[in-house]
Amino acid sequence: MTTRSADPDPSMATRSKSSQRWLKEHFADPFVKKAQVEGMRSRAAYKLEELIERDRLLKPGMTVVDLGAAPGGWSQVVRRDLGDRGRVLAMDILDMPPIAGVDFIHGDFREAEALSRLEALLQGAPVDLVLSDMAPNMTGVDTVDQARAMYLSELARDFADAHLKAGGNFLIKLFQGEGFDAYVLDLRRRYTKLVIRKPAASRRRSNEVYALATGKR
Repeated sequence: MTTRSADPDPSMATRSKSSQRWLKEHFADPFVKKAQVEGMRSRAAYKLEELIERDRLLKPGMTVVDLGAAPGGWSQVVRRDLGDRGRVLAMDILDMPPIAGVDFIHGDFREAEALSRLEALLQGAPVDLVLSDMAPNMTGVDTVDQARAMYLSELARDFADAHLKAGGNFLIKLFQGEGFDAYVLDLRRRYTKLVIRKPAASRRRSNEVYALATGKR
């Protein structure tokens, strides 16, 4: 008796081709190459670098919290630009190799236990700047991914509400889609100014943008 192998799954072939295209684009990306040359942990570092320069986000002595920090590109930039003055606290569900001068909490920001550890490190000190580059694991189902992304955004907003000092600033990655407009409108009520940025290092095809809310009310 002979047997015949199962027909290949067309969706798997499509994903394979898509992955190959992504890898080819990734390694040809000038920001990826720049990160490798300059020793930055991710190309995302250049998104924050542009925003810091454009909007003058950092001052010596600031306390900065970096949510969704791994692999550490944003924390690298903040620690470098603050020099020896100020504190950087970072958290991610993924582990992150140590960065000198950065206090890292390995935990799930959605869980009370991880948030408590972050708050313990703060010791009640007010925060000057909250950064959130958090994103959910993508399923490929737009409605599911957008709902998960908005949930993380709401948690980050609530953390900023609780810990930012009056006049403090909040920078967050958002994905345009269901819930985006309402979220931005809500931030406008909580801060004196809000702008939407699309840094050069953010890929054009991506629906990600960065909301910068300044002057917490």
